[in-house]
Amino acid sequence: MGQAEQAAAGARRFRLASSGTALVVAVVMLALLLAQLPLSWLARQSLAQSNGGVPALAVLPFAIVGFVLAWRKPGNRLGWIFFGLAVCGTVAQDASFYVVACYRVRHGTLPFGWVALLVQPAWSIAVVLMGLAVLLFPDGRLPSPRLRWLLWLYLAVGTVWMVSAFSFTVSAIVRHDIHVDSGGNLQVLSDPTGSAAWWGVVQAAVFVVLAVCVVASLIGQVASYRRSSGERRQQLKWLLGGFGLTGACLGLAIGLGSGLPSSAAVVAAYFAVPVCVGVAILKYRLYDIDRIISRTLAYAIVTGLLVGVYAGLVLLATEVLRVHTPVAVAAATLAAAALFSPVRRRVQRLVDRRFNRARYDADRTVAAFAGRLQDAVDLDSVRADLAGVVQAALEPAHLAVWIQSRD
Repeated sequence: MGQAEQAAAGARRFRLASSGTALVVAVVMLALLLAQLPLSWLARQSLAQSNGGVPALAVLPFAIVGFVLAWRKPGNRLGWIFFGLAVCGTVAQDASFYVVACYRVRHGTLPFGWVALLVQPAWSIAVVLMGLAVLLFPDGRLPSPRLRWLLWLYLAVGTVWMVSAFSFTVSAIVRHDIHVDSGGNLQVLSDPTGSAAWWGVVQAAVFVVLAVCVVASLIGQVASYRRSSGERRQQLKWLLGGFGLTGACLGLAIGLGSGLPSSAAVVAAYFAVPVCVGVAILKYRLYDIDRIISRTLAYAIVTGLLVGVYAGLVLLATEVLRVHTPVAVAAATLAAAALFSPVRRRVQRLVDRRFNRARYDADRTVAAFAGRLQDAVDLDSVRADLAGVVQAALEPAHLAVWIQSRD
């Protein structure tokens, strides 16, 4: 093999999107996260504070899932989009800490403050990449060629928004007219007034267009779900389930207010979408989504019913029957505990019939086989019937029946 052929072979083997590149990006991401410790101390702010960037807790699930996807499936663009989202959000947070330290704590005495200010709007790139991930789910390509116009519209509007944000920053640096808020954002971007008031109107319109594009892409995914089957349908279930869980967790956090349960709901909301997308793409336990949906709905319905029964019994006992509160609470608790098992079984059966049909049909198949087994006497017919039931209920790749001889 000549030198030219060797060079060509080496060029074919070299791929920018590779497991090695994923490892390098992961190391950079870790360094950026660790840099937040001294930078937050320098800015005299908490790590949990959002600032103008994205908190570490919010980008961490995207970084982890992005690394796993890029490592296992480097040819899938979504892994790199998640990685880019995490890096941009972390860079923006680091820059926000440094901008606050430079221009609000040290009053411009720290070096390279303008560099941090210049890269601080990287959070806008993270926002655009999040919507792009929804558009290109699950294999990094549009689910339908008819959505190409939506992709170009989304990219055009997102690009105009990002370029405008960076342009305001460059203009402020050149004119030495730098005023930042407590989050590290330029005040002209976070609270545009005067000659820059038009930016607030444009930014609001851009947010609306971007949100409409993301919602339209989700509607397109739902439409493709109706036409899909097999793995594709299960992947879409994971995606829609992740967004549904995020919405439910955020609503629960708002309803609970402050406290540990609310914080746990926020953490679950951060992890829901990236984890569900990772499962859908890697196809790890892909078909468990039906079981997860049925269990989640069943326990949510049971919890709601029992809470209603509990509250109703307490109110009935205390307000109508005038029973002392401790006695009423104890009686309501015992009643709710006694109702849990029968209500759960009935609700689970109803939910499985609608959302986990495979399990519902499998249960009916096994129950029917048990009924036929009571009157069976022919061993060959029982063996054939057993093989058919197992095949229908579990759908194994291979099936064998072994019978021990008593000779």
